[in-house]
Amino acid sequence: MNTARHRLTPLADDGVIVSETPDPKTVFCASPGICRLPSGRLIATTDWRGPGLDNVPGPKFDGHSGESALWQGRVYASDDRGQTWRHKGFFNCLHARPFVAGNALYILGHAGDLRICRSDDEGETWSDAVNLTAGGRWHQAPCNVHDANGCVYLVMEQWGDGFWVARMAPVLMRARTDADLTRRESWTFANPLVFADTVPDRELDRFGMPFFPYFYPDRGFVEPDRWCDAMGWLESNVVRFVDPDHVWYDPAGKTCHLWMRAHTGGTGYACMLKVVEQGEKPGTGNMLTQFETVPSGQKIVFVPCPGGQMKFHVLYDDVTQLYWLLGTQATDSMRRADRLPPERFNLPNNERRRLVLHFSRNMIDWCFAGVVAIGPVELASRHYASMVIDGDDLQILSRSGSAESPNPHDGNLITAHRITRFRELVY
Repeated sequence: MNTARHRLTPLADDGVIVSETPDPKTVFCASPGICRLPSGRLIATTDWRGPGLDNVPGPKFDGHSGESALWQGRVYASDDRGQTWRHKGFFNCLHARPFVAGNALYILGHAGDLRICRSDDEGETWSDAVNLTAGGRWHQAPCNVHDANGCVYLVMEQWGDGFWVARMAPVLMRARTDADLTRRESWTFANPLVFADTVPDRELDRFGMPFFPYFYPDRGFVEPDRWCDAMGWLESNVVRFVDPDHVWYDPAGKTCHLWMRAHTGGTGYACMLKVVEQGEKPGTGNMLTQFETVPSGQKIVFVPCPGGQMKFHVLYDDVTQLYWLLGTQATDSMRRADRLPPERFNLPNNERRRLVLHFSRNMIDWCFAGVVAIGPVELASRHYASMVIDGDDLQILSRSGSAESPNPHDGNLITAHRITRFRELVY
């Protein structure tokens, strides 16, 4: 067999640098978020951190995240479909995402409490960020923003004391697109569900979770320099089923589903919850977070999801009527932890070099669409990506690294990758 003939070619390996830190060893960038304005302008956001940030010009802020002390939020714009990008300013929150609601552009993130800022001139200038909560501790990644019923829906996560993901609680947030989203009263928050309080991890026998022997509230080291926390969920996307033939379709239109990264030590699964609006009409009333059930009546938490062990991004495309999944591919998660290469970040399932695309008609059965990009070495990650539909193309923003990165987690680049005519990948 001619193996070269069958070798897979990445769809968008040559990325354009959107943001690059001045020192890959001491300043890192993360949280790539992207949105498209009605004019066609693309807006990108990222946050910088690390011990060398003190030497970087521009404003910084205390993230209150339990990680590094100082952060710097940065916003960029492109008017040529992602070929070139210009730095447009700073904002003082992390784990942020840009999105459009009505005639305004917003950036929502957190610095302990939730924070949001607004632009009324397509990102040229920004308001000061204001708090939407008081005395909280939040987390997320720039996952998707869902538009329906004249509202925007997105998820941020309350972070309890200790135990990291085991105490994470996804909170669906809803606001009308014609409201001023910098005002707290514009938002409705669903009730939080904490993984450790609702999923009995010690009763999952024969399911292989958790993969390593750490149950809540335990946490420990698989190897001296490789650790595993108790199970949990995080980094949530919003999904709505619109196919009347789907078993989880809600004819009343009041149900959203949350698709979340499953932190289990293994691969191939995501976590899932549903949120049901309690008002008479969709987009109104309180929102109740709960577990979904399968036809047998059994509750379901884990669902098949390629790359579900890492942050992923979900988009629904009205043209193909398919869900598109952008995530990270693991290739050797079954390797013994004591035999991992020193460049691997933490556990075997934490490979971060291969960014891949899938599609599905139901969020359960996935078809492989292609490899988006592969870093040239393990330190050069292509992961934690976000995406937006831009006409016939997909514009992807990746948290990336160079060969000079200190580890695969802490990269020094945000890169843009365009997949042209992405719908032609469907088979």
